[in-house]
Amino acid sequence: MPIIGIDLGTTNSLAAVWKEGRSQLIPNAFGEYLTPSVVSVDADGSILVGKAARERLISHPEQSAASFKRAMGTDQRFVLVDKAFTPEELSALVLRRLKEDAEAFLGQPVTEAVVSVPAYFNDAQRAATKRAGMLAGLTVDRLINEPSAAALACYDPAQGDASFLVYDFGGGTLDVSVVDCFENVVNILAVSGDNALGGNDFDMAIAHMYCQKNQIDFHALNKEKQAILLRQAEQCKRTLSESPVAMMVLELDGLKGSMALTGQQLIEQAQTLFSRMRTPLLRALKDSGISLSELQAVVPVGGSCKMPVVRQYLNHLLGQKLANPGSPDTVVALGAGMYAAMKARENSLREMVLTDICPFTLGVGVHNPADEENLLMSPIIERNSALPTSKIESYYTVSDNQTQLKIQVFQGEALYCKENQKLGELNLPVPPAPAGKEGASVRFTYDINGILEVEATSLSTHQTISTVLVGKGSGLTEAQAKERLQELEKLKIHPREQEENRLLLAKGERLWEEALGEQREQIAQVVQMFAQALASQEQGRIARTRAKVAEMLNRLEEGLSLDELGEEDYEGEEGEME
Repeated sequence: MPIIGIDLGTTNSLAAVWKEGRSQLIPNAFGEYLTPSVVSVDADGSILVGKAARERLISHPEQSAASFKRAMGTDQRFVLVDKAFTPEELSALVLRRLKEDAEAFLGQPVTEAVVSVPAYFNDAQRAATKRAGMLAGLTVDRLINEPSAAALACYDPAQGDASFLVYDFGGGTLDVSVVDCFENVVNILAVSGDNALGGNDFDMAIAHMYCQKNQIDFHALNKEKQAILLRQAEQCKRTLSESPVAMMVLELDGLKGSMALTGQQLIEQAQTLFSRMRTPLLRALKDSGISLSELQAVVPVGGSCKMPVVRQYLNHLLGQKLANPGSPDTVVALGAGMYAAMKARENSLREMVLTDICPFTLGVGVHNPADEENLLMSPIIERNSALPTSKIESYYTVSDNQTQLKIQVFQGEALYCKENQKLGELNLPVPPAPAGKEGASVRFTYDINGILEVEATSLSTHQTISTVLVGKGSGLTEAQAKERLQELEKLKIHPREQEENRLLLAKGERLWEEALGEQREQIAQVVQMFAQALASQEQGRIARTRAKVAEMLNRLEEGLSLDELGEEDYEGEEGEME
């Protein structure tokens, strides 16, 4: 039974399946690939999804809902004909329609899917997406970040190693990923994004520009007229994608007027939106450690990247031409279909590997001497750590005769814990002693399914306590989560103790003993560089550094100096060491 890949979008959704050796888009009942993410309830209680529902956004705005993806993971309710729907219930109706279209296309039942989500979705939003799948009659064991799916679809192993940036700008969300591809591995280095920024915001900006020019109070309009105005603004935006000037003319009572709009005027009037587009891009580049000059391509993804003003802005910001990945609307779905085939162990994709990362920092609260009631965030697994991962840090008592360590677990990027999301806590007994003499090692083990195991061990008594934190609504019991974590036990061996790393360190130490003078100094630098990579506990960084260090040591063993190894490669590693 095939597993399908689904791009559950804010504006449109679509599905793909691996068939005849490639990922293929699945047409809907209209023979189209894009199904509008809109739900409407008719007066007789029947539910419309997709194209028909989108038409009713204007004629029956009180009975229709769109852009509900932005509310995933929240308590917001959408009331349609006296019935309240949660965002995941509305999303489930869209997913069910895609499921039915896939079954009609494939001629067999479809019960499992991989669903794409914005990389910056938090645990609550991801859990809500899985619940939507369950309500639609689909098993959704695996989610894939949208830019990761796009990277998978764009990477061609025949083209060799490459580093590129994926700029995924859809109707309601923005995701940016920096990707390093080598030897059939698609390695996500860093992600950033804005879950409340998309093409819909440009529609709203154009609508407000029209109102300002024609002296109309947007907020005084009823929902039907607001819907008409936003539809016209969207059409104006689409026209601007194909023409240097777009005209917006309305003759309805309360909306009469006209406006000519150029791309330059839109840029000037929507400066706030462009500024928000810039922030996650710069953050992703900074976190990845990749410079603009090292990028082989910038890949625009998502319907909003069709806008010339968006492409011009990215060209200006990045100083390089954008790649052409095909239709920006369909790249994520094609990647999700490919990932679904990888999950199904498709023979032609058995050698392909996709690594993903933790988009948020995970840590514990520690004592704040300046404000004892306001804990500081101490990161253990930092954002953009490759998954799965296991990291350990040590913490000590802050009071004399303290008898327990209260370990509170948080998720987020804020300095103060109260501004982050609390995930759970556990208390570890410690023997009474002077402040700072007792403590514990705290290990976090985190996997791609959002399961976090927290393990604390007393440094003196070696007593260990642990808990498993599972995202709300994940559908997993604690016992099931622990069973999955058993597969990650090997991660709890510190990288320094793993056999391949110990052998390489031993070789470096042997060569240092055998060498003299300048060559001995060079060997020491190379060994230190590898030791620092091991200390980071970042598996991706360790793997890349191990390969380069092994090559350097082999060349040094042959009697060559580092200068002969290639000055550029060595300087890059030296920079990493700093």
